[in-house]
Amino acid sequence: MKYLIILCSLVLSLNAQADQHNYKNHGDHKIFFSAFNSTFIDPDIAVANQIIRGKDKGLVNIAVVKKAGSGQPALITGNVYNIFQMSQKLEFFEVREQDTVYYLAPFEFENEDFLTFKISVQSNSGEPAYQLKFQKKMYHD
Repeated sequence: MKYLIILCSLVLSLNAQADQHNYKNHGDHKIFFSAFNSTFIDPDIAVANQIIRGKDKGLVNIAVVKKAGSGQPALITGNVYNIFQMSQKLEFFEVREQDTVYYLAPFEFENEDFLTFKISVQSNSGEPAYQLKFQKKMYHD
C-alpha cells in the first residue's frame, strides 16, 4: 500500500511539473487530481489493491487536503466523457495510510482519447459539493 501512495504522489508531482494547475482551491481545502495509465502501477501493488492493469485502463486520483497539510475524507463521485460524449461512471474507492487519504477510480480509454473528467467532491457533509472538471489526453503504452 505504501508503494501505491508513493506512486500516486509521484504521478501528482509529475503532473504538477507539466501542468502547474493540478489542484483547485475550495474553501480551506486543496483538491488534487490526476489521471494516468494503470500500467504505471507495479503488478504486485495492483494485485494487492485489486486494480486491473492494461494498456487501455486508466486511473483517476483525487485527494482532498486541508491547507494545513492533512488528508481529508470526502465523498467523491463522477463521470469521464470522450469526445463523442460517451460516458463512464467513475467508481471511487478510498485508500488510507496514516494521515493520507485519497481516492482512485478505474476507467477505460482508446489510444489518444481526449477525455473530460467531471467530478463532484464533497469534503464536509452539509456543504455543497465542489464541481471539478479537467481534461486529459490518454495514450496506450
